[in-house]
Amino acid sequence: MIIPSRLLVAAALIAVANSTAASAAPISWNSGASFYTTRPFVRFMHAPPRPPAPTVRITMADVMRARAGGWQQVTANPPFGANGAGTALLMTDGTVMVQDNTSNWYSLGPDKNGNYVRGSWTTKASLPAGYGPLYFASAVLADGKLIINGGEYNFFHGTETNLGAIYDPVADAWTSVSPPSGWAEIGDASSVVLADGTYMLGNCCYTSQALLNEGSLTWMMTGLGKQDRNSEEGWTLLPNGKVLTEDVSTEPNSERYNPRTGAWSTAGAIPVDLINQSEIGPQVLRPDGTVFVAGASQHTAIFDTNTGRWSAGPDFPIVGGLQLDVTDGPAALLTNGDVLLAASPGVYQAPASMLVWDGTRLALVAAPPNAPNDASYNLRLLVLPTGQVLETDGSDDVEIYTPGGAPDRNIAPAVTAVPTSLTHGNTYVISGVRFNGCSQANAYGDDAQAASNYPLVRIKNNATGHVFYARTHDHSYMGVASNAVVSTMFDVPNAIELGASSLVVVANGIHSPPVGVMIH
Repeated sequence: MIIPSRLLVAAALIAVANSTAASAAPISWNSGASFYTTRPFVRFMHAPPRPPAPTVRITMADVMRARAGGWQQVTANPPFGANGAGTALLMTDGTVMVQDNTSNWYSLGPDKNGNYVRGSWTTKASLPAGYGPLYFASAVLADGKLIINGGEYNFFHGTETNLGAIYDPVADAWTSVSPPSGWAEIGDASSVVLADGTYMLGNCCYTSQALLNEGSLTWMMTGLGKQDRNSEEGWTLLPNGKVLTEDVSTEPNSERYNPRTGAWSTAGAIPVDLINQSEIGPQVLRPDGTVFVAGASQHTAIFDTNTGRWSAGPDFPIVGGLQLDVTDGPAALLTNGDVLLAASPGVYQAPASMLVWDGTRLALVAAPPNAPNDASYNLRLLVLPTGQVLETDGSDDVEIYTPGGAPDRNIAPAVTAVPTSLTHGNTYVISGVRFNGCSQANAYGDDAQAASNYPLVRIKNNATGHVFYARTHDHSYMGVASNAVVSTMFDVPNAIELGASSLVVVANGIHSPPVGVMIH
């Protein structure tokens, strides 16, 4: 299709806003105030529902370059078929839930030595009938459940669905979740779990947000003062508990959401243009307190949470004569504080390149084997408990990247209290500091969220060396970059090996110093 120029896009947005403002309906807010949400604006293009059509034959040389650069293929027989592996989220029992871009979900668990490359796939419960989203909001909640909302596609049909569901990993069952009142569309939504554990959902088409009451599966409206619609935005949880976003339709403005007031305020003007065709790339908080934002243009920007100021970052390189950008795409925080991200030229075009931002420069690194046929939009990245990064690209090929560099021990979790005598099948409390890591770690934007700022408990038997994850749940805090003492519950697996063992807490792929425990 023909895409309007930036000026025509802006004019169209203004026209739609003017035509709908008079008919906007007020929605009650919990403070007794009211605010307005307008009807959806015109979408000029959707992200494609499939990866780009392959144009390059992947050779053994391509595979060997990827392997030499740290990429390994998950060896278990992939279950995804023609639908391909899509959004992946890390569960609190150490498994990875991966959707096939429709209603089916599968779980990747590590082998007995904690190795995900040699792990195994398990089929999990499918979504409620009629719900098979692509490009949707998603989060692992403080109680260990998984929630998803919306979808730009439903079973690959463009729809901006307002359906939703929540997954109980113990029961292996999904429950439908109704949309907030009056939300006819949710679509490729933005979402974030706030520091107090509350799940906040935006949507594709409005300026308002909603907070979930998980107990009743009902919603309360929030988001006073938002300057633009939520469409295409990524939301970054900051150390002070606020949420940062770069406005896509009112650039160069940025905004911060304050959970205490339920309102947005400006976070300043961004010095470079990050928007291309109403898209933007991921934004990731790093250990030094800066948020790196990848542009859908060739530009990048950096927000310093210590000073509250924006600065321009480096431009993406030109590779093979093509200017790279991230018009939708993933990023992941490596354990040494660097950011791994995928970029590609133009809008939804192959080939993909992988880069690392170390706080000073952007450097090209090895890409997975399918990169010549991938664009950034169809890739997903997820930090594993091992510090490796899992990659999916809408195909059956699931890859794991092992980065170089040692973990930053300054941000490692540390256990302050845990029983040292544990009985299999029982539940215990563990406490410590930096249990939520320094960042949400994984980012994409509105199309996919997979934050992993919560603690995992890993137990290794001293005699056999075998590894077991104890499912954690009911975390007392979900903020980032905090030195406050945090607690969580953990369930010692029934099938765990007995005897002397070592226990660590893992956050964002970095483990704590071990604690000796005895398993009975």
